[in-house]
Amino acid sequence: MSKTVIALDFDGSPHKVETSKLVWRPSAYGIVIKDDKILLLKQTNGYDLPGGGMNMGEIPEETVIREVKEETGLTVKNPKLLAVGNSFYLAYGTTDKFHQAIMLYYTCEYVGGELSTAGFDEAEQEYGVAPQWLPTEELNFIKIGTGADFRPFIKTILEKK
Repeated sequence: MSKTVIALDFDGSPHKVETSKLVWRPSAYGIVIKDDKILLLKQTNGYDLPGGGMNMGEIPEETVIREVKEETGLTVKNPKLLAVGNSFYLAYGTTDKFHQAIMLYYTCEYVGGELSTAGFDEAEQEYGVAPQWLPTEELNFIKIGTGADFRPFIKTILEKK
């Protein structure tokens, strides 16, 4: 008998899924803080960190640098692993493609660049909104746009400051 898990869709609705139907998706996300502001992506359903799936042959540190650049237009360096999370979800725009994501959260140093959506893929163009710098004091009041709440990881960094 196959085990089942609950996977969330883009709107946060739960779906009961057999584990045999899951696709493995390792991913990396960047936590970039500058001038008491956190770099986030505002989506139609809330906020998320810049980041995404690893390409074959790519190491997680390369993934986070690439994803931050693609999703925000900004350049970062020196990613340092902060935390690891897990999520089960229905891929956006599908009705039957469920993923189990292992999510690696990295702190990254801001290098430079201008906020941009030029690197968005087709799905990001549909649901993504321009990246923004959000004051860190607003962190507790935002709606999370994914099934994984990344705020505790950011709070860990802010407490050390």
